[in-house]
Amino acid sequence: MLRHEFHPGKLVAGLFLLAVAVVYAGDAGGAWDAPWFVALPMVMAGLLIAGVAAAVHGIRPRSAGRSGDRRPLE
Repeated sequence: MLRHEFHPGKLVAGLFLLAVAVVYAGDAGGAWDAPWFVALPMVMAGLLIAGVAAAVHGIRPRSAGRSGDRRPLE
């Protein structure tokens, strides 16, 4: 049983930010040369795709058993 709700938008945003960190870590380590402006398009694309994923997840139909399944924590 899941302890929390799945949020695909946060997952996608986190993966893109992790990719930006890997690009700059590789640049700092000398593995490759990344221009300073490469982060902005990567972050913006990640936020756009995360927004689309969150919107699709939010508007998809839910099963009848899960719509009112929230119980307060005790």
